[in-house]
Amino acid sequence: MNLLELFLVSVGVALDAFAVSICKGISLKKITLRIILKIGLYFSVFQGLMPVLGYYIGINFHDLIESIDHYIVFIILLILGINMIKESYDDEVLDDKLDIKTMLILSIATSIDAFALGISFSILEVDIFITIIFIMLFTLILSSIGVIIGNKFKSKYGSNALIIGGVILILIGTKILIEHLFF
Repeated sequence: MNLLELFLVSVGVALDAFAVSICKGISLKKITLRIILKIGLYFSVFQGLMPVLGYYIGINFHDLIESIDHYIVFIILLILGINMIKESYDDEVLDDKLDIKTMLILSIATSIDAFALGISFSILEVDIFITIIFIMLFTLILSSIGVIIGNKFKSKYGSNALIIGGVILILIGTKILIEHLFF
């Protein structure tokens, strides 16, 4: 894989995490460097681990995983999106907690495609170490930027930003479902 392909794959893999980071930034009362890095690291680590898992599992389970991954991601993002929309109508709308459960769910949901990509890497005999470093780096950068953008957006638009964030999560899940069902 040449440098341009590596860059495009890394950015492509990081875009779901970027979009969800925007939504997470919307849901936070305030952000600090520690919070930004925590979110970025969650997404970065999972975007790096999942292709490695896929790479080493290889094509043995490709058909099984590929046949259900889009349903799992859709359901998770639908539930999270609906919860964000419901939270926009609560008095205690914003939540500064970054609990492990929520971050694990979001990290796994955004990295399932990276798992399938890892399976492809094993078939193509890609240098997995260099590829994972690029993916993790771009995911960390884009996710961190996403948190900042989301929080700025929330500051300007208030609880309406939560509705928009929830709709974005639902649309990402729907996009993934449609791509896998029809393309």
